[in-house]
Amino acid sequence: MTILRTRSGPALAAVTALAAVVAATATALLAGPATAAQGCRVDYTPNQWPGGFTASVKVSPGDTAVSGWTVTWTYAGDERVTNGWNATVSQSGATVTARNMSYNGGIPAGGSTEFGVQGTFSAAGGAPGGFTLNGVPCNGAAPSPTVVPTTAVPTTPPPCGCAGAVLCDGFENQTGSTPSGDWSVVSPDCSGAGTATIDTSTTHSGSRAIRINGAAGYCNHVFVRTTKNLSALGSVRYARIWVRHTTAQPTDHTTMITMSDAADGNRDLRLGGQNGALQWNRASDDATLPEQSPAGVAQSVPLPTNRWACLEFMVDGSAGQLRTWLDGVAVTGLTADGVPTHDIDGQWYNRTWRPQLTDLKLGWESYGGGADTLWYDDVAMGATRIGC
Repeated sequence: MTILRTRSGPALAAVTALAAVVAATATALLAGPATAAQGCRVDYTPNQWPGGFTASVKVSPGDTAVSGWTVTWTYAGDERVTNGWNATVSQSGATVTARNMSYNGGIPAGGSTEFGVQGTFSAAGGAPGGFTLNGVPCNGAAPSPTVVPTTAVPTTPPPCGCAGAVLCDGFENQTGSTPSGDWSVVSPDCSGAGTATIDTSTTHSGSRAIRINGAAGYCNHVFVRTTKNLSALGSVRYARIWVRHTTAQPTDHTTMITMSDAADGNRDLRLGGQNGALQWNRASDDATLPEQSPAGVAQSVPLPTNRWACLEFMVDGSAGQLRTWLDGVAVTGLTADGVPTHDIDGQWYNRTWRPQLTDLKLGWESYGGGADTLWYDDVAMGATRIGC
């Protein structure tokens, strides 16, 4: 998926003026909307600063082409859209409606188009929701739960929304206080005060979750590693992990999710934080995504504290690309799209990167003064996007 780099400030003035001129005649030129397929997606990628924001919006109709499109969504806070580009945009209450221009109404099956908006807010309400394309709800829905026949032996159902995934675990099969079975406790490099346990008091769903007591200091590494065979995933893998933690990400480098890369000397591809925001880090050369410049860090987001957050990512080993979503919203700074971009993935592509990932580890390691308590639940990994 190609993420549009968002624009802000004075650079929008010319775009806004052009959009206004084209918008004045757009209504008469629009092609009639075709019905969207159930597989449609609307990806909303924000760039926010105090009191204002821009967002790029990618429209993908799925398996059915459209000759014209109308996209709607609803803000959870008091966001107000003030202008847009590549679409005619209006807002009523919290609901935004965007209609195609004369030149971008047709989208083929499997294709996409993008437009953007700019706005203001006093109290942002987090990620918008309720996306529709030509009146059809987009971005998927959780599958219906599996019904176990009364004559069958009862089993623990998988977490909602990960049917078909190679790895799908809500930790409900854990019977002791130490992770076992499909998970083993590991301490890469060296071990110390960090611990991994099964917690029954703080969960995202069900009655169990993994709790990581992450201590500060380099030698306190602790992770749980899946024992599942993930080789069936091939070169493209999607993950969905619900995570909760207590302490805001520090300035120091920390890691909470790692995967061994067989194409990089079995060194880890790591997801954690630095400078107070989420970041990817390559252990072999310490390259980061985004780059750790002020402009780069601003393209990422912090992991919220004291609530469950849905963290998703996709790694395409054959194309050397990486995508990340937080609570369903793509994060620009955590996107390596194959084209080096200064402050984002320029450093990442300082060499050819074609990862061959072999495992999944959840836990904590700190390379400075950071300590944290984390919980992981409803973990899934598959060959297609699983969703929250």
